[in-house]
Amino acid sequence: MRPPGKIVCVGRNYAGHAAELGNRVPREPLIFLKPPSSVIAAGESVRIPPDAGRIDFEGEIGLVIGRRCRRVSEAEAWGRVAGVVAVNDVTAREIQRLDSQWTRAKGLDTFCPVGNVVDAREVEPDDLEVVARVNGVVRQRAPASEMVFLARRLVSFISHVMTLEEGDLIATGTPEGVGPLVVGDLVEVTLSCGSSVRNPVEEGPPLDVARPVRRGSSRPGRP
Repeated sequence: MRPPGKIVCVGRNYAGHAAELGNRVPREPLIFLKPPSSVIAAGESVRIPPDAGRIDFEGEIGLVIGRRCRRVSEAEAWGRVAGVVAVNDVTAREIQRLDSQWTRAKGLDTFCPVGNVVDAREVEPDDLEVVARVNGVVRQRAPASEMVFLARRLVSFISHVMTLEEGDLIATGTPEGVGPLVVGDLVEVTLSCGSSVRNPVEEGPPLDVARPVRRGSSRPGRP
């Protein structure tokens, strides 16, 4: 896929994940943005700064917009989706807890691995399943039917907030089971439709911050 113009992510969209981090399920979709510069392909390395604290994987179902849309209904929404992709919403969990918003924690370079695109016409989004593995061990597995807000609702809702352009990516949220990544790990997210993204984890350059957080904390933060 070509680089997306924007990446719109959905937080706390599985009740189990909200609960594991001590958060309430939102009354409407909770959205935030990741920068296009965070995108990497399968096989490229997730590079984690040594001074960024805990870095978590978050396996997700991604939707690639195929047609420009603004204020579409749920009935129209799936017709504006061109493809489905596996996404890993990598998150610097301690930084997310420290900041009042999530841009820095989720926007670092290499923090958005994206898999191969599967034609949306061949997919029923509510029947999908997402699985995340670390070093071959299943850490997350959930059907899309467990989402608080299903795919059509998300596309419609987001299109009422902002215009979605061709190539934009929506990451629909992660289920329970998120956990830390360390240098040397191999993390993989797969979807039942056939999209997958597999990436090694390497040490990256340190962050240029006045008071870097320490690696090793296991305390979870926001989703």
